[in-house]
Formats: sequence, C-alpha cells, structure tokens
Amino acid sequence: MDTQTTTQTFSLALELKPKRPYFTPFNIITVPVILLGVVLVVMRFALGLGSVTNLSQDFPWGLWIGFDVLVGIAFAGGSYVISFMYYILGKKVYHPIVRVTVLNGFLSYSFYAGALVLDLGRPWNAFNFLIGNEFGVASVMFMVAWHFFLYTLLLLVEFVPAVAEWIGAKRLWKTVNWVNLVAVVLGITIALGHQSGVGGLFLLAKAKIHPLWYSPLIPLLFLVSSMFAGLCMVIFEGSITSRAFRARLSDEMSSTHDSIVVNLAKVSTGIIAVYLVLKVFDLFRGNTWGLLATPFGAWYLLEVVGFVVIPGVLFFSGARKESLPVIKAAAVMAMVGIFINRFNFVFIAYNWTEPVRYYPSWMEIVVTLTVIFTELWVYRWVINRMPVISERPRWAREHGQDRDNNKLSQAV
Repeated sequence: MDTQTTTQTFSLALELKPKRPYFTPFNIITVPVILLGVVLVVMRFALGLGSVTNLSQDFPWGLWIGFDVLVGIAFAGGSYVISFMYYILGKKVYHPIVRVTVLNGFLSYSFYAGALVLDLGRPWNAFNFLIGNEFGVASVMFMVAWHFFLYTLLLLVEFVPAVAEWIGAKRLWKTVNWVNLVAVVLGITIALGHQSGVGGLFLLAKAKIHPLWYSPLIPLLFLVSSMFAGLCMVIFEGSITSRAFRARLSDEMSSTHDSIVVNLAKVSTGIIAVYLVLKVFDLFRGNTWGLLATPFGAWYLLEVVGFVVIPGVLFFSGARKESLPVIKAAAVMAMVGIFINRFNFVFIAYNWTEPVRYYPSWMEIVVTLTVIFTELWVYRWVINRMPVISERPRWAREHGQDRDNNKLSQAV
C-alpha cells in the first residue's frame, strides 16, 4: 500500500469518528427511543402485528402506513419538484439546495418505504415484485412498489457525486455526473407516477371512504398535494439545517437561504391554488356540499380551510413582504394539513360508519419515532461529513459541474 493510499485510508477513518460530543440533547432524547423501538420491532416480527399494534380486520392500515408511507412519501416530494425546477426549468436559484433535497428524498424513501415491511402480515412477501413470485402486474401496489424501488435507486445515483467528492473518487464523479442527467429525468417521471399511484390505491375502497374524501380525482389530488408538501418540508428542513449546521454551510447557501425560501413560498402559493381549485371542483362534481353541515363536514372544512387555504394566504402574504417567519409558519401549517389529509384516508374518514375506531398503540408511536430518529441520525452523519450543504472540493468546482449539469436544461 503506497503512502497516498495509506493517507486517504487514515483520513477516511478519521471522518467516520463522531463529530460532536456524545451527550447532546438530541442524543439523550433519541437514543432511548431508538433502543426501545428496536425491542418493539423484534417483538413485532417474533410475535406478530397484534403484539404491538391496534390493527384489526376493519382497520388493516394504521399509523405505520399513514405516516411512514403516505405522509413520509408526500414530504419527500421536494426532491422531484426541486430537481424539475433546477434541471428542467433551469432555475439556478435553487442550486444550493438541490443536493440536500436529494439526500432528504433518498433517506425518506429508504426509511419510510422500507418501514412498509413492518406493516405486512407476511413480510417475506415484500419482495415478490422483484423475484417474480406472483408478480401481480394488474395491481396498483405492484406499480407503486416498483416505482418506490426504482426511484430510491435513482435518488442514490443522483447523490453519488457527493459521496465521490467525499472520498476523492474523481473518475467515479465524472462518470456519475453524466449518468446523473438521465437519473434526474427518469426520477421525475417515476415520482409523478407513484405519487399519484399511492392515491390510486384508495380508488378501490369507494364504499369505505367518506364521500367528502372519496373522488376519482384522488390520484391527481395526491400528486398536487405532494408538490406543496415537499416544498413545505424543504422550507422546514432547510430552516432547521441552516441553524443546526451553521458552521457547515457554504457561503453560497448562507447568502441565498432567504431568497430561496421566498421563491419556494411563491411556488407553493401557486400549487396550493391549483389544489384548492381541484377540491372545489370535486365538491361540485360529487354534489357533496350538503355533507359540509355534518360533523365530518366540519372536520373536512378544518382540513381544507384551516390547513390549506390559510397557509396559502400566508404564503402569498409572506412572499410579497419577504417575511420568513410568516412563510415558515405557513409551511408548518400546510404540513399539518398533509398529516390530517393522509390520516383521513387511512383511519379517520376510512370505515367512517364503523362504531369502533382505530387508535394507534403507544408501541406503534414509539416505532414510528424510531424510524424518524434513525433517519435523522443518518442525515446528521452525512451532513457533518459529505459536501451536501458545505463547500465542494476545489477540483469538483473547477471541473465545471454546474455547467455540465445545466446541459440538460439546454437539451430539453
């Protein structure tokens, strides 16, 4: 082994060491939850779903599906929206956040879609769509499963340049940067398919979903809502990252953070407006106005008015006045709206005539928190080491990565 290789190996070993003290508030809170969650996951696989969940034949989908898959995947929508605006539309203002949104998307799909295995009564069947055992090609789930799998791989390809810069693999970096352009186009296409496909699952349950929520437009509504949900997560996550990792921020990200947030608010305003038009049209189409006077109607109005209309107005006002606190408040409110909307489809407006309701057990909540906290640990580990929000190596900047990547905009 030559001296250069030895030096690189030693440097990489140092990078793997913890970057911060062990006893931080984040560690003290998350480690016990993760350890308890691991025990509960073992119980779930050893003793079955009934040992840790309140799921039943009437409510086969609960918190794990509702949050890990429906909410988590919607919040990951920022990766394909930002990639579309930067690579396809050529909006260079979003350059500083492209890589971090791709990382967030990759981790979200890896953890939340991966956590789907926890909710399967026969988890060993989770890979049927890959190995050919009863493919089920006519199933919406077959399409969604393949899309999740392929999109996760494409997000990994998009993120490989950051790994290559971290380990100094210049040849890999050059190769993947060209493949990256193809991955972006395929990724956006696949994301559009499965974001709507997740909504398409509920088209099969017309008799079980309250008329105010059931609609032939569910796939389109899920797709559009994933766009502003993803952008809200970008605003929320970016605000926390810029504070928690201030020392790691590149000069470009530090100087453009505020303007990026304002631009995202403008885009979110437009997308929310489209979503509201679709919701109003759906009320006319289904002639369900009379149901707004019922208790479920009040809940529907709380979701739409309280956590879609009001955030839309706040986004519009915040963007005009360039008020970051208003924009961030709007993002949080809209995210709460996505929580409510997706939970409605799984266990609130689902089987709404049943006298017995589903409530998640404390163990389901702990396992969900375990998934979230574990993802945050991985996110923190990557941010502290790889050039995600920090300056990239000089050799990568000098090679003109940005110029090469923007060739896609010219080609399209």
